[in-house]
Amino acid sequence: MSDDTKPAKLPLMERLVGLAMIGPIILSRALPYHLRVPFIGWLTSRVVAPIAGYNRRITKNLALVCPELSQQEVREIRRTVADQAGRNIAELFSPEFPEYSKKAPLVGPGVPKLFEAREEGRPVIFVTAHFGSFNAARVSVITNGIDLGVFYRPMSNGIFNPHYVEAMRSLSEPMFEQGRRGMIQMVKHIRAGGVLAILNDLKSADGVPLEFFGEPAMTSLVTAEMALKFDAVLLPVWGLRQKDGLHFETIIEEPIEHSDPVTMTREFNRRLEAAVRGNMGQWFWVHRRWKNNDGYEAAKGRELMAKIAKETASDG
Repeated sequence: MSDDTKPAKLPLMERLVGLAMIGPIILSRALPYHLRVPFIGWLTSRVVAPIAGYNRRITKNLALVCPELSQQEVREIRRTVADQAGRNIAELFSPEFPEYSKKAPLVGPGVPKLFEAREEGRPVIFVTAHFGSFNAARVSVITNGIDLGVFYRPMSNGIFNPHYVEAMRSLSEPMFEQGRRGMIQMVKHIRAGGVLAILNDLKSADGVPLEFFGEPAMTSLVTAEMALKFDAVLLPVWGLRQKDGLHFETIIEEPIEHSDPVTMTREFNRRLEAAVRGNMGQWFWVHRRWKNNDGYEAAKGRELMAKIAKETASDG
């Protein structure tokens, strides 16, 4: 850790926020796992979400892309999203979590394609999202004999991030941090025929506006570009939480066919949207996925989105 990121050098407010984030998680370890996870979920949905502005942001996103939802449906989605977020954090910092995740079955048409690729020594890229529990899917894949590297974005809080990275690393390695060095390491890993997981559902400033829930969403093309460059099998994967709130199912979809980066990424958005529509509360609707999606920028985005759709359709 550099001198600039030592806790003593951080602003007081950042330290207080970091302690507020990690404190309840540490204290909750006094509870047994089957109570700890739902408790942190309840605390997040009932206390943290209203204070942090999560409810307001979720409502805004749903009003934009799902205006047909009733107020009751929006309230239920808000509650479930925050509960899921709390559970994911509690699980990440719980030593019992891997044992629960190892029990998650691998299902879906992409499962045999995954093992075929490994037998051939062909690289594989899992493209996923903040949907369900990626970490549960990660553990279950590793349990089935697949060495998996992860590309991740560090947390912005200097107090919380070291705890987060340590917890992530305890599940599996290698891990590649977002940035130049991490990108170089990641490329070496995939070039050598490795398996990699990337989350591709955040707003990307250097992406292109592609349709997601009927609206233009700035989406990175890097994952598809890497799949093409290294001839990697591109598999959408979701760690879907089950009704008991503690167990999971890892769904591996049919590979996204190689074509061009835009077409492949549009297909990922389509697959993700279909999965989310089936489990609305399991996607992290708090993200600013459609930020600045009004006025002039929105109009230009829709114009470009329509142009891209027309061009890719004519190419097909």
